[in-house]
Amino acid sequence: MRAVRVTEFGGPEVLENVELPDPEAKAGQVLIDVDHAGINYADTHQAENTYLAPSQLPLVPGGEVVGRTGDGRRVVALLGSGGYAERAVAEQAMAFDVPDGVDDLTALSFIVQGTTAWLLLRRNAHLEPGESVVVHAAAGGVGTIAVQLAKAWGAGRVIATASSEEKRKLALELGADVAVDSRAEDMTETLREANGGNRVDIVLDMTGGPVTDQSIKALAPFGRLAFYGMASRQQPKPVQLGNLLRHSATVSGMWLPHAFTLPGQVYGKALAELFELALSGKIGAVPGGEYGLFEARKAHEALRSRATVGKLMLDPRR
Repeated sequence: MRAVRVTEFGGPEVLENVELPDPEAKAGQVLIDVDHAGINYADTHQAENTYLAPSQLPLVPGGEVVGRTGDGRRVVALLGSGGYAERAVAEQAMAFDVPDGVDDLTALSFIVQGTTAWLLLRRNAHLEPGESVVVHAAAGGVGTIAVQLAKAWGAGRVIATASSEEKRKLALELGADVAVDSRAEDMTETLREANGGNRVDIVLDMTGGPVTDQSIKALAPFGRLAFYGMASRQQPKPVQLGNLLRHSATVSGMWLPHAFTLPGQVYGKALAELFELALSGKIGAVPGGEYGLFEARKAHEALRSRATVGKLMLDPRR
């Protein structure tokens, strides 16, 4: 089968186009003929071994696919790796049936980015109707869904940040009340101005560095910042607990693989609700571009340049 492989860690240049034997499903696993593989920013970290979970070489990147099983089921599945290929193996518990009416783009948008947005707003931030919500990187895979979910769940004011006029326009079209430049020199003041001079209740942040530091300073009393990534590859400053006490603020973290282990089918509940919202027309996926399998390097270059919006996919059939 055709696949993309990494044999040394690094940037997009380490992605190699290769032919590999088909993977074999073991007990408790399922073999999937891949129709599309999702591309996530985490894949770039996986390729350079800077992800929270260490990578092992050789590596076929890719943590999500949608396709058909041998018995004809159409599923979207989470993988540890192996998605950038014509066939992939997933644990049966991590392969979810895709409802009729949900296309590949939507299924792939929800399996990681959608569930991330759901968990951040429901479990980390505990969004209450009427609260203000800041969505950093609002034109990205998680951001585009988080903006829509926040509005669907009654947020009073959704403030989007994005790096270009085009991206800010997209965020407004998705339901954000205001969109500001993510490159603002003083993000604390920028967010307060965008919220009518008031501090903000919730911040969803995957940027890191000064953006995180300044966003924490913008939190209202009992405000919550949910941290779920570090796209800038810059560590934020250590959080001073005394400062949190001073404003009764909360800073929390969320790593999606951890949610897979939670009791009560939290992950499955999130995905099922997202599918229902999509079928009812309340939220939708934003296409970010489709690449042929052997264009994976190009896709990673686009992701790292911050030039993309929405959901990116690989098509192993071309």
